[in-house]
Amino acid sequence: MIGGHGGNIYELARQLECLPAEIVDMSANVNPLGPMPELVAYLADNLAAISVLPEAAAETAVRAFADFHDVDPGMVMAGNGTTELIYRIPRAVKAKKALVVGPTYADYKDACTMNHVACDHMILEPSDDFSLDMESVAAIDADLVFICNPNNPTGTLTDRSDIEALCRTNPETLFLIDESYLPFADAPEQITMIGSDLPNVMVLNSMSKAFRIPGLRIGFVKAPGQLVDRLTPYALPWSVNGLAQAAVTWLMTHPEKVNPFLEHTRSMIRKEKSWVVRRLAEESDIRCFPSATTFILMALPEHLTAAAVWQHMAKNRILIRDCSNFTGLSERYVRLSLRKEGENLRATELLIDFCRSGVAGPDRKGKPRGKESER
Repeated sequence: MIGGHGGNIYELARQLECLPAEIVDMSANVNPLGPMPELVAYLADNLAAISVLPEAAAETAVRAFADFHDVDPGMVMAGNGTTELIYRIPRAVKAKKALVVGPTYADYKDACTMNHVACDHMILEPSDDFSLDMESVAAIDADLVFICNPNNPTGTLTDRSDIEALCRTNPETLFLIDESYLPFADAPEQITMIGSDLPNVMVLNSMSKAFRIPGLRIGFVKAPGQLVDRLTPYALPWSVNGLAQAAVTWLMTHPEKVNPFLEHTRSMIRKEKSWVVRRLAEESDIRCFPSATTFILMALPEHLTAAAVWQHMAKNRILIRDCSNFTGLSERYVRLSLRKEGENLRATELLIDFCRSGVAGPDRKGKPRGKESER
């Protein structure tokens, strides 16, 4: 397991001798607005779910998820987060050689290593904004390919038509399309592969990110029935806890509340991301890569390292992601996950100060500096 995942506010709180709640976590890629208050209230009223065993295969939650996405329940499997499914799939499909399109989530490679599956990386180029090179992917010899769309940590979004063409021209290769961050992208219904009828496509869907419930650990894979049948023998009973199942069932049966919440989320992300990127471009040498998600990958100027920037932000009780341990990236990359307006402003000003001086500048606590801070 890789060290240095985002969201480790507990370790930083111990170092700073403060409470975790005093740290602004801009390292974890979760909804700046969530969780939904209605969902929290519903779970509070249903805490009795922890007193009994949940459904062994989360059958009710699976049916609710399938109905929400208009797919056959027999093509859906729940897991203890998408990461648990990622670790299950290489073994279940008996993969011999995998390809990870990166830089991306480290657990794809770790899952292959754990299951003794040979794994290669195809590293995309920053000069192309880490866009997916379809010809290069198609030319790689592998029976399992991991593609994160939108990708973490780059934020790159690939059109559905391109992914479909890639899968159709490689019918003997299984493609695992991780759509954990797709709800943050504009018009996700035009990109998702969840409705695909291609026999070699598996799609991962996460509840953790868009609804900000990562502690509940709930994710799904949608795949052709014959592939689900291959995954079933490797599933553990009761892997999805009772509260997680209750949360999914509520979310998937209240589209009149969920859909406006997600649209509001996307609107807020567009607004916040636009001014953060513009301000950094105007006032620093930090390069922000185009992102379809709630996080932004940043290339630092030569006089700064990810470790130094991480330390500077941490001292100011803001946690960002040092991306130097992503295969294909270096010590020049960090990732910032957006929060609400005031927190984004404070983080942006701290980054600009440090970029200008290379040393810790004054903590402006989000206070504007006249017209140059206007959005």
